[in-house]
Amino acid sequence: MSNNNRKKDALQYHAMGRPGKIAVVPTKPHSSQRDLTLAYSPGVAEPCLAIADNPEDAYKYTAKGNLVAVISNGTAVLGLGDIGAQAGKPVMEGKGLLFKIFADIDVFDIELDTKNVDEFVNIVKALEPTFGGINLEDIKAPECFEIERRLKAEMNIPVMHDDQHGTAIISGAALINACELQGKDIAQVKIVVNGAGAAAISCTAMYVAVGAKKENIVMLDSKGVIRTDRDNLDATKAEWATDRDIHTLADAVKDSDVFIGLSKADVLTPEMLNSMAPKPIVLAMANPNPEIAYELAMDTRNDIIMGTGRSDYPNQVNNVLGFPYIFRGALDVRATAINEEMKIAAVKAIADLAKQPVPEEVNIAYNANNLRFGTEYVIPKPTDPRLITEVSIAVAKAAIESGIARKVIEDWDAYREELHKRLGKEERLIRNITAKAKNNPKRVVFAEADNYKTLRAAQIVKEEGIAFPILLGNKQKIENLIHEFAFELDGVEIIDPQAEIKSERFERYAEHLYQKRQRRGVNKLDSRKLMTNRNYFAASMVEFGDADTLISGLTRNYASTIRPALQVIGAKPGSRVAGMYIMMTPKGPLFFGDTTVNENPGAQELAEIAVLLDAAVKRFNIKPRIAMLSYSNFGSNDGVTSDKVRDAVKILHQSHPEIVADGEVQANFALNKEMLADNFPFSTLNGEPANTLVFPNLESGNIAYKLLQSVGNAEAVGPILLGMNKPVHVLQLDSSVREIVNMVTIAVVDVIEHQNNPQ
Repeated sequence: MSNNNRKKDALQYHAMGRPGKIAVVPTKPHSSQRDLTLAYSPGVAEPCLAIADNPEDAYKYTAKGNLVAVISNGTAVLGLGDIGAQAGKPVMEGKGLLFKIFADIDVFDIELDTKNVDEFVNIVKALEPTFGGINLEDIKAPECFEIERRLKAEMNIPVMHDDQHGTAIISGAALINACELQGKDIAQVKIVVNGAGAAAISCTAMYVAVGAKKENIVMLDSKGVIRTDRDNLDATKAEWATDRDIHTLADAVKDSDVFIGLSKADVLTPEMLNSMAPKPIVLAMANPNPEIAYELAMDTRNDIIMGTGRSDYPNQVNNVLGFPYIFRGALDVRATAINEEMKIAAVKAIADLAKQPVPEEVNIAYNANNLRFGTEYVIPKPTDPRLITEVSIAVAKAAIESGIARKVIEDWDAYREELHKRLGKEERLIRNITAKAKNNPKRVVFAEADNYKTLRAAQIVKEEGIAFPILLGNKQKIENLIHEFAFELDGVEIIDPQAEIKSERFERYAEHLYQKRQRRGVNKLDSRKLMTNRNYFAASMVEFGDADTLISGLTRNYASTIRPALQVIGAKPGSRVAGMYIMMTPKGPLFFGDTTVNENPGAQELAEIAVLLDAAVKRFNIKPRIAMLSYSNFGSNDGVTSDKVRDAVKILHQSHPEIVADGEVQANFALNKEMLADNFPFSTLNGEPANTLVFPNLESGNIAYKLLQSVGNAEAVGPILLGMNKPVHVLQLDSSVREIVNMVTIAVVDVIEHQNNPQ
């Protein structure tokens, strides 16, 4: 992506809708006058008095126990340096977003316009009544060391400077596991640390804490090796100074076992890498480009274990593996600090997690058959759902055992379940399918490429490595749009069906359509005319293997978009075609069907639709729980619709007893496990709410998803076309760019599934 496009996208992202990335959302009812009197005056006096009597009640009656402050003065922002407190605010909001989506922790970001250590410390100390924890961020060294030291000593809530300790914890876990895999004793390895900022200092201290020897470590800054004879060394660097007769990076890495990079790109040369000891470990963590390019390092040494800060290479050292879960555990036991015991517990939990069997959803996300502990998997992936339980529990236990917890957890199984429930599955689902698509991108033909939204989405999926776009439409118009909006689509194929009329491909496509439809009123002239239609041409590309899947429907009604695909490609033999929407809700994804194809299916057809949905939901590594919906609950009302749904359930139970499904049932009972259990304890759906809803007809399904989308503020992904012989996907009319990208991602994953399971 060009700098201009990246700048435009970033600014648009932060400005669209409500500016910024985080907001405050009420957690209590507030619609009536009674609610407001309880929330504020006079009702609020009661919790105030309770807290005055017992300050610990602040955790019971306020949000303090789940609220972290992300605090910065903007003096060391990402790779931008000292840009000031206000300019750093988007980064702090972003950190807040990560806290929320990974660990369900609420955040207020606070930007302090001061570089004075005393002033900074005094301000943060005064905020202690508000917050359950303090995450210091993007504060330059050496001031960050003093600020954190003083705040930890003077405050009774957890304080952590993530720039220091986050990288230290994750890279520490990677180092432990890499040493084990390479057959090296961490107490014996010779370590070179290139960089001497806050992260480098903290990383080095962590390596010593987990077993490395100080005398085996050499640290370098921009002036070279930090030696004891250098003038004007500050205290933090002086601690790591060496008196060995080495001066340069080349000197330092010779015969070393470990290279730790926290500096800048391309400083470690192949010659230096070759001079390292057998089976070297390289954690080159400069961003966006590491100290040595991954491909170059792997070509240089075949006995290396390498990690970087990048998500597109194995062994990504990513702070998101740590900080959300460290604070989660600390908050949940009301720890008075984040101490060394808690940090080491996090290191060990992350290291141990990499040795456990990997959940299938992580394999799916990274398009791997069996990720397992080894040279390309020394630390877990950021999408691993077990991080919140394993790391948070380890940290909470360490806090309790080290005596700094004000709340003791007695039932660890219940706590584990509570952690599971904190995170909805909707965002994780999209992240996982995106990761899977990026690991195995496919050719996607965009049938409406002479449209700004389509081209914008095509550029995004190309840049993100999700798909290889093929653009269909008037070539001149498409090229004009690309030029007008400076889309980076160089090398992308553009096809104009109108200009293909004399091509061999066009003749082949038209003849195929004629052979399939000649007894359905289509003659040869008709087939040629139809083939100039982009949807027919795109479907033919998929049918003949010239593309893997197609996306269309942005500017056409659903029927006119799906008809060409049905006529050219058709359904799988013996299968029905149905439409499914994924509704992203705060409680997790719901799968709706049929919402787009079958107008008034009979009982047999409803059962077949349920079977299609069952298979589709399983492809997302989610166990389907199917509710066959009606206005009736298990025979409470007779009527054409309720009888039909009841019969469909009987058919389904007889033909597919392995599928978890029941009905007929009303939607509120299907989605509320307590209501269902109290009133219908015999239902096979008891235990958990339904997550897959089969509607009795197209009308009810279509109304339901549009209501939930418009009023319930749920994001709709779809419609996903089920039962086709080859993957085809139709957009909602006037979809947003985000919705198009989501559909392309789904389409790519669908192709992968079709290729892996052709039957």
